[in-house]
Amino acid sequence: MKNILEYLELTAEKYPWRTAVEDPKGSLTWGELEDLSKRIGTAAGKRIVLGDPVMILAPKSPLGLAAMFGAVYGGGFYVNADPGLPAERLREIFRVLQPKLVLIHPEEIPLIRQAGYEGDYCLLHEAAREERDEGLLEQRRKAGSSTDILYGIFTSGSTGTPKGIVVSHKAVIDFITHFTEIFGINEEDRIGNQAPFDFDVSVKDIYSAVMTGAALVLIPRQMFSVPAALLDYLCEKKTTVLIWAVSALTMISALGGLKYRIPSDVRKVMFSGEVMPGGQLALWQQALPGAEFVNLYGPTEITCNCTYFSVKKICGEEEKLPIGKAFPGRKVFLLTEEGREIREPEQTGEICVAGESLSLGYYRNPEETGKSFRERISPEGKTERYYRTGDLGFLGKDGELYFSGRKDFQIKFNGHRIELEEIERILDQIPGIEKSCCVTNQKKTCLAAYYMGKTTPKEARIELKKRLPVYMVPRKIFQTETMPLTKNGKTDRKELQRRLEEKR
Repeated sequence: MKNILEYLELTAEKYPWRTAVEDPKGSLTWGELEDLSKRIGTAAGKRIVLGDPVMILAPKSPLGLAAMFGAVYGGGFYVNADPGLPAERLREIFRVLQPKLVLIHPEEIPLIRQAGYEGDYCLLHEAAREERDEGLLEQRRKAGSSTDILYGIFTSGSTGTPKGIVVSHKAVIDFITHFTEIFGINEEDRIGNQAPFDFDVSVKDIYSAVMTGAALVLIPRQMFSVPAALLDYLCEKKTTVLIWAVSALTMISALGGLKYRIPSDVRKVMFSGEVMPGGQLALWQQALPGAEFVNLYGPTEITCNCTYFSVKKICGEEEKLPIGKAFPGRKVFLLTEEGREIREPEQTGEICVAGESLSLGYYRNPEETGKSFRERISPEGKTERYYRTGDLGFLGKDGELYFSGRKDFQIKFNGHRIELEEIERILDQIPGIEKSCCVTNQKKTCLAAYYMGKTTPKEARIELKKRLPVYMVPRKIFQTETMPLTKNGKTDRKELQRRLEEKR
């Protein structure tokens, strides 16, 4: 199959009356989702031509999911944007994307006008009532190919201009096929969706459901600040698979949520985005002794993940998890700054990825694409395209691949090169500390640590001095009740940096 819509239609044919997607406000069966997507696809198809970008400016919901498939039925590709984005940020995305159509609710019209968008838009509730034009939909489908763009996701760029990562149908089909087979996801599963639709973790939730018939259970963002309500919801909806950001999981365990209620139907817990503290993972493992726990790794540019590690034993406080082995069709390797491949153990290099499912690059940005997506002659003597992740890693003596931090989290401080994530790993090993994050101020003159837990800052400092050289011990250590999170569920380093600046 060359188009993701073929999988949607196959699943709708097999399971027309089974729940496809639900949230607290409603649900759609697979048959209803296909029908609604085609209606929106007809509305979109009348307004765009093949290959056009369509922005969806709407909260996460069953209708929002149908809008994504509708954009594809209409011959375009979709880009989700959060209605909570500042108008200036939205203006920058509009400038890069230049969408031919925006699908919105009426209340978002002032926002797109404030952001300077003057193009065509269509109200979602009106598109949902459009009469299906099967001829138009079939014409668009025949004209497409497997290498067409399926979706775009915007991330922050180093220059301050957002970058739109675009991913093809084939990239998603190849990856999700491996993903669902390796982890045994099937039509009986109920996938608890944590990530917003404009974050690539949701791609695994959405397309694992589409390709297997599993139900997609959308979890409202506000529940992640109330662990009891979140756990009640997971239990009520009988969720079986969680593919979450590390911070979303540790928020529940660190705040004692698992003492309140255990989501006992969960059989798989997969996590990514940050380093999982061993102590927090152990709490989850003890609560769900029969579940499989998997550490996933990979940036958006390679389509979700490129490596995985299935955790086979209870994790120790001081344990560092490998990021594991490459998914089928992928090649993961380490390069020095000079471009030499590292094969020796315990030598740090940049993690690079070649093979299936690399993204097509950055939309309308060939310069940035050329910086990150390179070509090389492989050890087999073939020319291959690869992506430089900007992450550092090393091969352990056990032969496993380990993540050792971001190149841009590696700072020069008082003449010393320091990995912020190394300090965080030591902090997370201290009894009484649940989750930590290190930041520096903008001038790199003050190194600070924030943490959740019962340990006092004085006790934390004493322990750090026992385990780290003096130059790596943060000058300021702050205890906090909760960690600020980005909307994607990752620790919000920029917010902590802002707090640090305010305290000076």
